[in-house]
This record gives sequence, C-alpha cells and structure tokens, in this order.
Amino acid sequence: MEVEKGQPHIEFRAVEVSYRSHKDAIHSLSLQIQKGEFVFLVGTTGAGKSTLLKLLSREVNPTKGAVVIEGKEINRQLALFIPKLRRKMGIVPQDYALLPKKTVEENIAYASRAAGKTRRQTRRRTPFILMGVHLLHKAKSFPDELSGGERQRVAIGRSLVNDPPLILADEPTGNLDPDHSMEIMQLLLDLNDRGSTVIVATHDMLVVDQVPARIIRLEEGRIVSDSGPMERPKSEPLETEVIPLIAVVDGNEDAPSEPDENVDLQIEESESGGDDA
Repeated sequence: MEVEKGQPHIEFRAVEVSYRSHKDAIHSLSLQIQKGEFVFLVGTTGAGKSTLLKLLSREVNPTKGAVVIEGKEINRQLALFIPKLRRKMGIVPQDYALLPKKTVEENIAYASRAAGKTRRQTRRRTPFILMGVHLLHKAKSFPDELSGGERQRVAIGRSLVNDPPLILADEPTGNLDPDHSMEIMQLLLDLNDRGSTVIVATHDMLVVDQVPARIIRLEEGRIVSDSGPMERPKSEPLETEVIPLIAVVDGNEDAPSEPDENVDLQIEESESGGDDA
C-alpha cells in the first residue's frame, strides 16, 4: 500500500498516561502515523500497546499531551463527539465480543444498525461483508458453532459496517493457531490494500515476521525502536483459504451486484434506528 504524504493521519504529541496501579503506562510518547500505513505495535504484556489503541478510540484520555486524528485533537473533544469518532474506526477486539444468541449474519446486521445504517443498507451490505470475510456459508451459525478463527473473522466483519478509514486490532491472533492467524492477517492486509490505515497490537512475532509493515516496539510505555514509515507493495495473497476482501461500500463499481449465495437476513424490528430509505 502506498503511504500518502502530508498531514499525518494520527499523531501522539508528548503523550503520558498514568494509572493508580501503574504510574507511567505511557511515558512522554511522540509518534506520527501516515494515512494508509500498516503498523505493528509490539512488546511484552504491559508495554503500552493496548493503551495506545484505547487512546485512539477515546477509551482512555492522556494525562498529558495530545492525541490527534486527521488534524483534530480528540482528547479535547466533548463526550458527544466519541460516537462520531468511533464510526470512523473498525475496532477488532481480542475477545471477539460477539452476541452469543445471534447468528453470524445477525451479529453483522446488529452492528450495522447500531452504526446508524437503515434496514435497506444493512440488508444490502451484510452479504458482501460475509463474502469478504469468507463466512457466507456460516451466515446462519451461532458463535459457539464457530472456530476461533471464524469468530475473529466475524469480529472483523462487524468492524467493517462503516467501511472505516482506520482499523484498530488488539491482539487479533492472540487466541489462534498459526494457520488461522495468517487468515486474519490476510484480511487486515486486504483492508490496507483498499486504503485503510491499520494498526495492530500484537506479541505474535511469527505473524510480524511474515508481513512487510512498520514495526514499533514498546517497552514500559516508551518507544524503543521504530522501523519507520514504509511503502508496502500491494500484498500477494498469503497461503490461506480466505478469499480477497471485496469493497462493501455503496456504489463500488468493482463489487458484484449480488453475492454468490442468497442470504435471507433476519433483522429484528427492535434493532431499527431509522427508516428504510
């Protein structure tokens, strides 16, 4: 993916985060990430990787310094700003965070409706998202019927409902075997190839060693090494069974007009957040 020049997509300016139980979770950290970069945050448990992601999603505010996204200092914004901020992000948690009593398609549709999409938009987009994460054949399955890799793919699918320009993945391969880990990385590479900035917090160096990307190493809340911005060529598909992720935005000329299979979405009326227009 060619990295865009100009104003950084993300900037940490002399950021510090202190907790009562951990005085300096982040210590005077400054960093710039350009639009379209693929970045690994690596380090041992407690190094500060997850805290950096939480600063970006405003789950954590800095004790000192500034966190800037697209030129806006997000830590100074009112709480009403946070939902709008997060709608521009795809947040992929390590623990999947799926709704256990909803099927795969219902999990995707629920996230779409929660993000403000109409029933019509949700009905149209959900099959394409399922195709992109190679789970159309599992549309009617419940989370407890899926493998760990499949659950993580659903979590990624949920994060794609707004076609976000920024993907934050916290230990996305932490619970997976090597084969499933590379399936997840292929999906994230596909997203990066489409233009999303991707930031992955991980301690899985087997994965890191196989993916050409910027590597930022943290220790005790400080950056101890940074390979620097790089122009990653469009990825060759890794040796996985996952199909390339297709664009799911409305009006995308490259997307097929219909998915390969007919998925009858069951979207509950209680999920409605607007009209069907």
